[in-house]
Amino acid sequence: MTTRRNFIRTAALGGAASLAAPAIVRAQDTIKWRFQTYAGAALGEHVTKPVIDYINTAAKGELEIELFYADQIVPTGELFQALQRGTIDAVHSDDDSMASPTPLQQFGGYFPLATKHSLDVPVLFNQYGLADIWREEYAKVGVTWLSAAGQDPCNFNTKKEVTSLADLDGLKLYTFPTAGRFLTQFGVVPVSIPYEDAEVAVQTGELDGMAWSGITEDYTVGWANVTDYFLTNNISGAWIGSFFVNEGRWADLPEHLKAIVMAGIEAGHTYRNQWYWGGEASLRAKGDKLKLRSIPQEEWKVVEDAAKVFWDEVAQEGEVNAKIVQIFRDYNDVIDKAGPPYSFG
Repeated sequence: MTTRRNFIRTAALGGAASLAAPAIVRAQDTIKWRFQTYAGAALGEHVTKPVIDYINTAAKGELEIELFYADQIVPTGELFQALQRGTIDAVHSDDDSMASPTPLQQFGGYFPLATKHSLDVPVLFNQYGLADIWREEYAKVGVTWLSAAGQDPCNFNTKKEVTSLADLDGLKLYTFPTAGRFLTQFGVVPVSIPYEDAEVAVQTGELDGMAWSGITEDYTVGWANVTDYFLTNNISGAWIGSFFVNEGRWADLPEHLKAIVMAGIEAGHTYRNQWYWGGEASLRAKGDKLKLRSIPQEEWKVVEDAAKVFWDEVAQEGEVNAKIVQIFRDYNDVIDKAGPPYSFG
């Protein structure tokens, strides 16, 4: 027989039991990545750190990325092997600097005179098919390619005044492997040293300058303090760099965290575009450390013509190379016909 008192007592005990024994929910363990960029700390503050900060904030503790700058875990030239091994989980670099063991190596960084502006890079990747090639080639070697973007042009900042091609002869310059290979025909002596050592190398005379960046980087990282001249002619209008991740680490990442990583990368691309574009103009116009110099366009055409020969040589090195060079040719044909502001003349 159920009485009012028994009913209340039974209900109370049942409620107490349900409160005392809730379902056990385990918090997901935080996923932690180690991430190294090609950039030193001063430059990395603008080109990589905003991406990492965005991801760490948006992931709300589910993913934590620890950022390391140039050469802090491994030398930049060993980044790819470290990424494959899992010593590093993710990387921001160009294919050339990190010695990518793929046909893509020489196209990252500054492929001679392939681009004129930073926006050329996302167009080439997203509208002309480079993204598909990069994704496929890195999948073959166990690395996931995520995204590429353009940054600054590759100009020369030097101790010596350069106003003609003859002035390049004998200059010892810190530069990218492929850019160095191209510039040797003009007498440039490429020098390979750790990124953070370049400034001191100019002071000690080991280097005469750099062919590594635009003027924004020269001021940001301190190179404008040790060189005197900036050559407005460039050998490439935009750096091509990418974000990469260890294949296994990417596969294990939940889909919503993959989306956060990609959103952070795209936000970083947008920030770098305006930071460099505005910086190049402002520092050319108002910078007080580097004197601007130019090689006359009719003389610089020798370099532009040499680049076409260089492209032909690279295209003959393999099927993938030929495909990429043809994309550069097709795109440059379009922008040359379109005229300014896409091309220079």
